Amino acid sequence: MGAAMRRIQAGNALTAFGIGFTVPFLYIYVAQVRGLGSMAATSAFVAFALGALVALPLTGRVIDRRGPVPVVIGAAVAASAGALSLGLSTGIVPILLSALTLGAGQAVMQPALATMIVWCSTPSTRTRAFALQFFMQNLGLGIGGLIGGQIVDESRPGSFTLLFSIEAVMFLVLAGIIVTVRLPRVPSIKDAVPKDPAQAGGGAWKRLLRHKPMVQLCVLGFVLFFACYGQFESGLAAFGTEAARISPSTLGFALAANTGAIVVAQFVVLRLVEKRRRSRVIALVGLIWTVAWVIAGFSGLGHGSAVMAAAAFVTTYGLFGIGEAMLSPTLPPLVADLAPEGSVGQYNSAFALVKQMALALGPLGVPLGAGLPMLYIGTFVLVSLGIAWLALRLGKQLSAVQDNPSLLSRVVAQGGPAGPVGPAVVAKDAEPVSA
Repeated sequence: MGAAMRRIQAGNALTAFGIGFTVPFLYIYVAQVRGLGSMAATSAFVAFALGALVALPLTGRVIDRRGPVPVVIGAAVAASAGALSLGLSTGIVPILLSALTLGAGQAVMQPALATMIVWCSTPSTRTRAFALQFFMQNLGLGIGGLIGGQIVDESRPGSFTLLFSIEAVMFLVLAGIIVTVRLPRVPSIKDAVPKDPAQAGGGAWKRLLRHKPMVQLCVLGFVLFFACYGQFESGLAAFGTEAARISPSTLGFALAANTGAIVVAQFVVLRLVEKRRRSRVIALVGLIWTVAWVIAGFSGLGHGSAVMAAAAFVTTYGLFGIGEAMLSPTLPPLVADLAPEGSVGQYNSAFALVKQMALALGPLGVPLGAGLPMLYIGTFVLVSLGIAWLALRLGKQLSAVQDNPSLLSRVVAQGGPAGPVGPAVVAKDAEPVSA
């Protein structure tokens, strides 16, 4: 792993550590500690998501024109200001403005950091680089949440201010680390977008929307994020507490099982998936999540004991974690390999926007999860099967190297040309990445 990649991954982990201090406690902070009620807390989450949705459409063009480094630094400073302001705010208006700023800053950092990872890797090493990023994020979030839980005290508002201050400092630490990073030139798979005269011209968004594989990947990504991340703290939690009669403490164990599955399985899973076709790996995730939803449905049937229901619910979250561990080395590198030269930031931002939209719409599952639990489970069983179908359909649109970058390294190792298996690769001055 090169020096630039080490610094990027370290900054990413420290930022996740800071975010972990506050994410589990934002609702309690706004609703109870500041005494503003549940509607104000919900509004804060909406403001957080709105900041991301407003900022992301503008982010990609700036990354591609100015580079990802100034974007990360600016976003980190904005997020730091938002976090500190949120910890000091007592009224609804300053809390909403702070949440808006924090949400925009955090959202913009995602595609900018992803672009930096792309620039510091090659198509054959990118899978492992993104797997490491996801592993470090979850480890940082878990440790931050664990330590934050020991510091926080609902009777002392100052303890929450301390948590948000730590988060603000971690964002500034990220900015300081990124200032020292020297990026190589971006490696890319040439001809990711076919050179069709009909596709020439127009703005960056128009060109992206004409790129059929990327559009299909965005549709697949939306369904993936809506069916998993979008349900974790909304519809699935409502199903667990209402239909399966899961206690809040068991829900906490389920979330811990999810993080634990990711941390434990990430590099084991990586060895199994990095030599295989990405489209088939994603399809397998759909099948694993289908099993997870069926097990969740069992927990809500009421035929077993409370212990069996709890075990089934925790297992569901663990299976979701295994699926996430399979996606982390698959989706982000695929986005990068689909992007034409000079548009990596735009493609990363578009995919981040898709994720934010899916998360924003995730709570739509709450009424079904709480009121019609078996319909809720049946719906997401079908959605998960749909993920497998969409993934296999996407695979038909990808070149051999885009779907399985290991083919490229295999051909190079044998001393043959890259042409027969897929597009050529340009990797000038890139630093190799290794675990």
